[in-house]
Amino acid sequence: MIFEWEASEIAESYTVFVTNLVDGTSIQQDSNEDKIGIVLDRATPYAWYVVSKRGTVTAESETWKFYNSGPGVETHAPFPATINAPAMAASVNSGNVTLRWTGSDVDNDIASYDVYLGTNNNPDIHAADVTASALNVSVTSGTIYYWKIVTKDAVGNTSMSGIFQFRVL
Repeated sequence: MIFEWEASEIAESYTVFVTNLVDGTSIQQDSNEDKIGIVLDRATPYAWYVVSKRGTVTAESETWKFYNSGPGVETHAPFPATINAPAMAASVNSGNVTLRWTGSDVDNDIASYDVYLGTNNNPDIHAADVTASALNVSVTSGTIYYWKIVTKDAVGNTSMSGIFQFRVL
């Protein structure tokens, strides 16, 4: 952490005092400049002040408090699944159809997929927590089906593909 303060025109040197507000330990470092780097623990609150010196004369600044945050937690929602088959408005034979999709995630932590399938344009869930990227489903001749994929990652982020449709011959 770099500590900086306004330089005094008459100061010859400075001493920086940093106190860990959790355990009370203090660090004291001298500097001939108006800034200094000090290694501190993360996720810890601190207080600090500066004493300027010229010979035997000293002046103490006010005390400032701050929190040295921990490492940021960064997660990304998975990208919406790419629908591979059947394609939008495709015609398929009756019986069984294999729904295929591709998932991707910056964090590489896709946990599972929820597959929605139905005969209306807001399909209900058909299969939850599918870990493969394909699912074989039974379909009825003369019917239009709608489907979508919800991709879920290991920390609970989700994304939804668009809704696709296909016709069964």
